Amino acid sequence: MEYQRKDLPEIVIKTGWILAASGLVIVIVSYLVDAQRSSFNNLIGFMLLLSIGIGALILVALEYLAGAVWSTPMRRVSEFLAASFPFVLILAVPLFLNLHNIFEWTHTEAVQNDKLLQAKSPYLNIGFFTIRFAVIFLIFLLFYWLFTRNSRKQDVTKDQRLTSINVKLSAPFMPIMAIGVSLLAIDWIMSLAPHWYSTIFGIYFITGTLLAGLGATTFIVVKLNEHGYFQPALRSDHYYSLGALMFAFTNFWAYIAFSQFLLIWYANIPEETVWFLARWEGSWKYISIGLIFVRFVIPYVGLLSQPSKMNPKRLKIMGLWIVFSHLFDLYWLVMPTLGGSIVFGWMELGFPILVIGIIIIVFYFQTKKHNLMPVGDPKLQRGIDFHL
Repeated sequence: MEYQRKDLPEIVIKTGWILAASGLVIVIVSYLVDAQRSSFNNLIGFMLLLSIGIGALILVALEYLAGAVWSTPMRRVSEFLAASFPFVLILAVPLFLNLHNIFEWTHTEAVQNDKLLQAKSPYLNIGFFTIRFAVIFLIFLLFYWLFTRNSRKQDVTKDQRLTSINVKLSAPFMPIMAIGVSLLAIDWIMSLAPHWYSTIFGIYFITGTLLAGLGATTFIVVKLNEHGYFQPALRSDHYYSLGALMFAFTNFWAYIAFSQFLLIWYANIPEETVWFLARWEGSWKYISIGLIFVRFVIPYVGLLSQPSKMNPKRLKIMGLWIVFSHLFDLYWLVMPTLGGSIVFGWMELGFPILVIGIIIIVFYFQTKKHNLMPVGDPKLQRGIDFHL
């Protein structure tokens, strides 16, 4: 196979810098105007960037673990998206400086007057919270480095043993990922309402994380393929596999989300129902109803038929929509804790714009340094020739 690198146009990096700079300005101004509201927006942006980065890394590990060949030609897109994960530290710093604005359990008075918070204080305290994040971040960073180092080294050496090494790395990565992402979801989102608990919340967030990475990967793969960056070009069979994955995990998310709601509704335990009641009071009920359509109905209908899973225009729309639906989901999970009715304005735009800018910048520089296709992977030719 003859592969020739093709640089992305300069407009891509210019767009990335403009978005990142614009988002940063909005973020700084919003923090000066309302630090508490901005802290909640910061948390949403932080979890969005984290989700796309880790979600893309999960796709890389899934390919190795399952021995898939259809995704091999496009695996680098997921690797490049995963390169945005280390930049979550940029958004984590202001969060750690404003934990008191977000989490009730950081308030000494609240803990002293609440027996449940006292019982949870060995886990929910700033010191242990910080240690957990640092450990999880470093573990994910190590796996990212190992996966991508072996993949890129293979471009030069053509050593097939590097694929075997990554397959072996994928086996421990999956359970570690499940525990790590669950802890991140519990620490950063579920502990916003420290009296509430859900044993399904971890898998709920893992599914959303995978969908975020998959949606971003699908959009970029189709866009690049349409402009000739994959040589030889990918076919409708590859598109169908991406569409089928988005459709399958959209259904799985709906199953998990409904299971969580049904079990809490059926048990009718005050400590559990209070969380859903907060999302059904006042105008929040419209966001809750909207989540059903945004997160499930629209992507379900949009990807239901076989032709829709192979249509590049439909896949691009659905890829972006699924990323947006994850942002919508994060808003629904986080913002009711701020209290009152729905809050949305220019302050809520800063972090999503900044996150998009960061991803574009990171992706651009990754394509400048590395091949867009893993030319040394022994499965590459079979992936290019893939037929359903």
